[in-house]
Amino acid sequence: MRLVSLAGLALFVLVACRQESPVSGAAGPAGQADSVGPDVSTEQAAPAHPEAAFEVLAQSLIDDMLTLNPEWAIYQGDYAKADRLTIPDAEYRGRADAFLSDALARLADFDRLALSPHSRADYDLLENHLRSMQWYLNTYRGWEWQPSRYNVAGPIGVLLNTEFAPLEQRLVLIGRRLDNVQAYYDVARRSLQSPTLQHTELAIRQNQGALALFESIATRAAAAELSNEQRRTLDERIASARSAVIDWIGWLERLRDELADAGHARSFRLGEMLYEQKFALDIQSAFSAAELYQRALAEKARLHAEMDELAVELWPRYFPDEPLPDAPLERISGLIERLSDEQVPLEGFIDEIRRQIPRLAEFVRANRLLEQDPDKPLVVRETPEYMRGTGAIASVSAPGPFNPGAETYYNVTPLESYGPDQAASYLREYNQWMLQILNIHEAIPGHYTQLLHANRSPSLVKSLFGNGAMIEGWAVYAERMMLEQGWGDHAPELWLMHGKWLLRVVSNAILDYSVHVLGMERDEALRMMQEEAFQERSEAEQKWLRVTLSQVQLTSYYAGYAEIRDLRERRRQIEGDAFDLEAFHNEFLSFGSAPVATIAELMTD
Repeated sequence: MRLVSLAGLALFVLVACRQESPVSGAAGPAGQADSVGPDVSTEQAAPAHPEAAFEVLAQSLIDDMLTLNPEWAIYQGDYAKADRLTIPDAEYRGRADAFLSDALARLADFDRLALSPHSRADYDLLENHLRSMQWYLNTYRGWEWQPSRYNVAGPIGVLLNTEFAPLEQRLVLIGRRLDNVQAYYDVARRSLQSPTLQHTELAIRQNQGALALFESIATRAAAAELSNEQRRTLDERIASARSAVIDWIGWLERLRDELADAGHARSFRLGEMLYEQKFALDIQSAFSAAELYQRALAEKARLHAEMDELAVELWPRYFPDEPLPDAPLERISGLIERLSDEQVPLEGFIDEIRRQIPRLAEFVRANRLLEQDPDKPLVVRETPEYMRGTGAIASVSAPGPFNPGAETYYNVTPLESYGPDQAASYLREYNQWMLQILNIHEAIPGHYTQLLHANRSPSLVKSLFGNGAMIEGWAVYAERMMLEQGWGDHAPELWLMHGKWLLRVVSNAILDYSVHVLGMERDEALRMMQEEAFQERSEAEQKWLRVTLSQVQLTSYYAGYAEIRDLRERRRQIEGDAFDLEAFHNEFLSFGSAPVATIAELMTD
């Protein structure tokens, strides 16, 4: 799982979103109703030309959204209102709902067919995004049942670690946000109606990580050039915020125990109706969720056959004195078990990731696979504690389009933090073969490279409202493309492990639908992942945790990958010998993170 600027999962209105302004001054008490939120009744005169009129409308709606949710703005690299902590109470939800209804009405009055293909794509993205926000707010209602949405740490971590202004100014902004932490968690307690046990436990883990962030703020402040008054105020606000988070954690722990004892916590399963609705809004695919599930089942069978051919080829090399098993899954499993012994040392896991990144960049450059930007290096770091607990060992946090020069982080959770047994299992899962594929997926030319291109897109709409299936699908596509172009010297061992990785992607889609719609239980899910997808026990258990905490997102990998592969092959057939892979990649990524179907239409036009 990667984050890709989605560290703001706690934002209850803009949860469907994906991520240079001057530092704001004090414009009234942070979080107050009169200091945030657009005036939805304001009418703006628009130019007569349809293209220009739509650009004015789109920019107006984006400005309103940035004002309405300063936390979302921070993730996009806009810090104008970064000192304002949104208090997500009923009054705020009402203003958000009014804005969304007004925004959709303004879009509906616009003549979509009068626009160019590029602008029609922006129109569709913007409309889908607004409808998605409205659905999350009024139908999904995660603010009622997901305690993990309430966490002040994410935006504060961005402000602390992003050098958009001198440290002293950033600390002042952070201090103003901290001033309303108690009010924030008071609202959280009142908002929760029927929490799930799983999201309650996640909230406890991640808010404990917030306490570590407060320690980091204090450490950075000790070295900053603050006045005595500024230092005193910041220290008081850190102490107050820390106390509020400790109280919140204690409240959550009591809630968890009550839910566990009573045995009537809300189910984490979404159900077929809500699942199909969420899939349509989040994935924006030509498939329904049920259709993607059936395609994934067929792809799993195809992968098993492909991997069995490799296993038959490799068996004499690794087991010269053992007869070839009769069962294909047994042959594949035996080779994977043997290759999983070839590991990176535990203490060198993150260092090995750092070593591979420049090698991947050089391979892409030398083989003319994709345009890169050597002036924006990827920073490998340990995953901050407030971001842990989701079941992901690696992710990417990228800057938003308003601050594209900021650092992009490759977050890696130290395996030691899982304990010796689970760390050993992870080393087998992310052995020396699989680690290469992980780095391609997360870094180059996967998420990191794709997001660099997305931030250069001339369309702010496409950069801001990226499609998760395109983003994840590109990273999966990049893995196979790199191997096809010769990364790893076509070693059958690497291809076999890639088969396992791609099988994981396919199994993600099968698992997510099976659990949330078909009611698959934990034991059956673990058996499928271990015996049919050859995952280590630790990986399977973490995936089960993840599917209890999210819905639909696990399908995005396969949905996007399948559509990108289909598009490339259509273009190859049309262009014949004139087809240029680098040109295809550069053009594909030039449209930002739009849905694949939208990009296909734009490339055709």
